[in-house]
Order: sequence, then structure tokens, then C-alpha cells
Amino acid sequence: MISSRPSIPAERYRDRLASAQALASEAGLAAILVGVGADMRYLAGYPAMPLERLTMLVIPAAGGWSLVAPRLEATPARGCPPAEAGHLPVVTWEETEDPHALVAGMVREAEGSAASPVPGQAHGGRLRIAVSDDLPARHLLRLQDRLGGASFELGSPILGRLRIVKDADEIALLTEAAHAADRVVAQIAAGRLVGRTESDVAREVRERLIAEGHEWAHFAIVGSGPNSASPHHEASERVIAAGEPIVLDIGGTIAGYGSDITRTLWVTGGDPAKGPDERFRHLFGVLQGAQAAATRAARPGVSPEAVDGAARRPIEAEGYGDAFFHRTGHGIGLEGHEDPYIIAGNTEPLREGMAFSIEPGIYLVGEYGARIEDIVVCGPDGPIALNEAPRELYVVDG
Repeated sequence: MISSRPSIPAERYRDRLASAQALASEAGLAAILVGVGADMRYLAGYPAMPLERLTMLVIPAAGGWSLVAPRLEATPARGCPPAEAGHLPVVTWEETEDPHALVAGMVREAEGSAASPVPGQAHGGRLRIAVSDDLPARHLLRLQDRLGGASFELGSPILGRLRIVKDADEIALLTEAAHAADRVVAQIAAGRLVGRTESDVAREVRERLIAEGHEWAHFAIVGSGPNSASPHHEASERVIAAGEPIVLDIGGTIAGYGSDITRTLWVTGGDPAKGPDERFRHLFGVLQGAQAAATRAARPGVSPEAVDGAARRPIEAEGYGDAFFHRTGHGIGLEGHEDPYIIAGNTEPLREGMAFSIEPGIYLVGEYGARIEDIVVCGPDGPIALNEAPRELYVVDG
């Protein structure tokens, strides 16, 4: 399985860097400065360690781009695909040097060599610098000091524009992650649950995600009984009993790309008399219809707001509107939550290649709840659900 895993070629990273530079120039920026995180991994394929030392992609609006890294991280920095292929120079700094001054000098040098008119000057001649949204304050404040007089803004209008549409290799990685998570859901549903704590089941989920090819198992929500009505429940020492539901929401990453699936189980302990009550069956049927309706609505040109509405209307029609109190979904890729967000107010039309969750839920607080979640890609003619695990209520002995 791992030997056939898709990989993103060095030339793709070169093209992404070129696209970011072109958009920076088009936006009138002097440079985009990208710190450690998903943006850097997207542009350079480099999952840099989140150290207090500065590692930064410097992408000027004109001229060459560079990866600035501490010397002690030179080997992994030079091992990222575009650097290894000669598309991304790596500039290292010593422990006694000021890396923020180094970056500032690179920006000013690129700006000084740019052809007139200077693209990165705001009104009054101030340089405009975009930074990745999650750049730590310890770096941002020092850059602001070293680039005195420059104005700083978020990089997400440019970087998000690049990342929001996934290419074929990214979709292949998301698919692999989704199928691995599907297998873990099946394994957990087939195993013993009654008499175990939620935290013990969550530990097993994480182990199985790793065994199925994930590098990291980032979360394992195991909400049993009344805890199933808490959407982001932290698995606790509560003991799972027969005759109650479990909301199982799990995920991790493969080559940086995320999985995220939710299925709802009902454990009977082998006693048919402890199966789901009629109200829960009805609630779940409404939820299943809503999730299917929202998935069908996800196609090019349709707004995320409309997809959210497709999930919400059947739930509201059955009187459960107040029990569905979160958005219908979120984008997924190198981050577990990213654009596009499937929520009222988001009117930017979906485009082919966007990837996101569809995950309505109904939660009767203090009693029980249910959620169904798939990762969906907007295909050329409609939705492509990456998860293949059954969406029915899993009634299991446990």
C-alpha cells in the first residue's frame, strides 16, 4: 500500500512557488513571508520543525525565492523536494546571527532590484508584506521591527487561493487517508465496546490509524451515552454500557493530508431489548437524509451556504433545528480545518477539486446525539465521497 502512495513532484512545488510570486506581484505586495506550517509544506514540501528558531520561505514579488533555515536544520531543509531538485535555494543562518534581519535584508534587496514602478509599495511608499496566518508573534514582531515602516497583512487571500483547489495527487492522498479511516471504523465497530472506557477505545483508534498507514493520529472522539450529544467531546473514563449510542469521530494524516470520518454506533451488548429506541431511530433517519441531501448539493457553482442549507432544512422540518448547532462542514487538506467552510454566509461558489467535510449532527443535550461525516471532493459533475464506510446506524453487539 505505502509503496504505491502518490507523491508530489518537485516541479509541482516550483510551480506553486511561481504562482504565489505571481499573485503577490498582482496584489501589489513586496513579498510573502511564510513560516512553519501547512503553507510552507504546500509550497515547499517541507514539514519543518516548529522551533523557536526562524525557518521561513521568502517569496519576493520579483526575483528569486529562498528558504531561510537555521544551520542545524540545513540537512532536512535541503532535502525538501524543490531544494533537492535545485528549484529552491536554502540560505542558512548561524546561532549568533539575526535571522529576522537576514529576511528583512532579502526583502529590501529584492525590492531595490525590482523594475519600476515598485510593486510592493503602498500609498506613501510603504512596503506591503504578507505573512502566513499562523506565523508566531515572536517572529512577526521582530520582522516588523527589522522592516520598520512596512505594512503587514495576512497571506491567506493569496495562499488560501492556491490551496483551496486540490490537484490529482492531493486528492489521491486524501482518498488513501479516507479509506484507511474507513477500515478503522469497521474494526472498532466489530470489536468489544461494552465495559470499556471511552479513553481506552480512543487509544485503540489511534493505534489502528497508525497501523493502517497514518503517520499521525490526531484525534479520536468517542462520545458514549449522553456524551454523544457533545460534538467535540474529549474521550473520558466513562464506561460504555449496553443500550446507548457512540459517536465515533476519528482522523489523522497520511503524507500530511488529513482523514476525518464520523459514524454513529449503538451498542446492545448482545441483548435485542437494548437496541435503539424509536425516537433515536427517527432522529438518525432524519440525519441520514440531511447528510445525503447536503452531499448531493455539493457541485461546481453551488455556494457552501446552499450546501449548508440543504443539510439544515430537513433537520429543521422535523423539529430538530436547535439541535444542529454547528456548521455543516469544513475544508480539509494539509490542515484538518481550512477553506472552504460549509456554512451560512459563505457564498463563494464551489469549484472542481475543492475538498471538505459534510457532517450534520443532531444533539439532544443531556440525553444522546448522532453525527454522520464524510470527506467529499467537488467533482466536475457533482460530489465524490471519499469515505466508503456505510452511513447507516451501526447497531452492534459491542
